[in-house]
Amino acid sequence: MTGEPLETIDAFHRGAFHLLQPKGRGHRAGMDAMLLAALVADDRPVRVADLGAGAGAAGLAVASRLAKAEVVLFERSAEMADYARRSILLPGNADLAGRVSVVEADVTLTAKARNDAGLIDESFHHVIMNPPFNHAGDRRTPDTLKAEAHAMTDRLFESWLRTAGAIMIPGGQLSLIARPESIAEIITACGRRFGGIEITAIHPRPGENAVRILVTAVKGSRARLSLRAPLIMHEEGSHKFSPLVDDFNNGRAAYARL
Repeated sequence: MTGEPLETIDAFHRGAFHLLQPKGRGHRAGMDAMLLAALVADDRPVRVADLGAGAGAAGLAVASRLAKAEVVLFERSAEMADYARRSILLPGNADLAGRVSVVEADVTLTAKARNDAGLIDESFHHVIMNPPFNHAGDRRTPDTLKAEAHAMTDRLFESWLRTAGAIMIPGGQLSLIARPESIAEIITACGRRFGGIEITAIHPRPGENAVRILVTAVKGSRARLSLRAPLIMHEEGSHKFSPLVDDFNNGRAAYARL
């Protein structure tokens, strides 16, 4: 007897790239990854690191939209790293496979151990991340793969941004998506590593509270923090995406810095 499939192949950017994902367990990539990828607006030949990449949705989205970008997917979970490798090899990703690679590594490593794991100092123009941002006690699940992808650990942003700052060239851009309640921790973790912080609150609909924030910052910048105009996901009284969000979701536009 044939059981249900344990994984799926999902199309993103209107079929511009595809992702192999576990079904019924683990983290399923969606809008968060596409919004994160939209923060990279750079037509130069650049190297992009996707920290905690999972199956590679955000990094593949960047590679799909930016033809000159080389992307490295860093993922601690051996199982999810395998999904990322197999995603790259899908026939629908043939046009970008040569520019995307996977490194199985813990992004919280420090100093020599970090470099030995492939997180090389000052080697990336952009670092993107969609780190686990649920508090450990929230949404408890017996699914270990999902728990690792969703549950925040102590001083998460400090350790992840320390790595981002180390592997990024001076003047490089940090991009991340998180919950609004993490603003203070993110700003503190940026410290003197990053400046020119730009924060965009994402609201489901007009008049509703923000559910996510998009954050960009520049390594070594001393520019002041900016709060950008809010991004509204859906039209009022509807599940339809707003035109701008639909463009980001489908890889037709980037959310460039001010």
